[in-house]
Amino acid sequence: MRRNSFVQRLVAFCAAALLSVATAAPAAAQAPEKLTIVIFSFPSLGAFMPPVIKGKKLDIANGLDIDFVERTPTAYANEFNSGEFKVGGSGALLTVGLADVRGVKATYLFNLFDYWGAVVTSRAGIQSLKDLEGKELAAARATTNYVMFEFFAKKQGVDLSKLKVVNTATPGLVGYAVADRADAVELWEPAYTLLKAQKPSVRMLDMSIEKTWNAFAGGQIPYLGVAAHSDWAEAHPDTVKKLYATYKAAGDYIAKHPEESAALIAPKSTAAVRAAVVSLIKANDRLGMGVVPAGKIAKQIEAVFKAGADVGYLKSMPSKNAIYTKSMQ
Repeated sequence: MRRNSFVQRLVAFCAAALLSVATAAPAAAQAPEKLTIVIFSFPSLGAFMPPVIKGKKLDIANGLDIDFVERTPTAYANEFNSGEFKVGGSGALLTVGLADVRGVKATYLFNLFDYWGAVVTSRAGIQSLKDLEGKELAAARATTNYVMFEFFAKKQGVDLSKLKVVNTATPGLVGYAVADRADAVELWEPAYTLLKAQKPSVRMLDMSIEKTWNAFAGGQIPYLGVAAHSDWAEAHPDTVKKLYATYKAAGDYIAKHPEESAALIAPKSTAAVRAAVVSLIKANDRLGMGVVPAGKIAKQIEAVFKAGADVGYLKSMPSKNAIYTKSMQ
């Protein structure tokens, strides 16, 4: 009788232990949170970190499973602003500001890259930005980078109404410059590095970025980051933190492992192009990579908004809500 009682207690104990393990297992193996993010197509800065994030599973490591969806700049703006996509990974700062001014409640979560842009040409008769008047300029007109070009060109006395702008998506800019299909092309990294690897003879015009900005505002020029609809950000503060941690890990990995990162960023490119991307990452002067919460650089962000207003891109200053100020920790 005693033996039967002991066996019964042992069975009950084992059953309870198994139940405890079974209950704990789902929590330990909790599935990562799925998230869809719209970005520009390669080559663009918005498409720079995603292949590293997915290739090294940095999203999974931070509790997310991100699906990156590519769009052209115009389609990106339309589909993000409409709310079809709640999070944008090619969140150019002035695009976010414009959305806010137009009544779309969007907020800039964190910065990934500071501004750098260039106008390149192969035409001997074009030696300065002023020489672009009356000429054909290929550019992605719907981007913040182009608006910032207008700002710096205006400061050099260029009559922007005299520019013949051929609007194209970001992937087409390198092709325009390689084939010399326009008098000049306005682009940025990593497109500039890819272009120079294919056509070393192309020349860059002086935009006087540092000198002009120091006179206007000074400090860094926040340019592109991750943005979201304000209602989504308010409802998902923990997801925002995971997203920041994911991109921060990607930035750190790229900086520490440029060769491996270049292979992920430009897998179909030539060895020469990948080597150029490695150099771009190591120097970081034109790339301007640095993952920083928007709240920590609010004054610099407001200066960029003022630049957008200076050229008439923004009809008024965006609201304070356009800058996400909650902690990322």
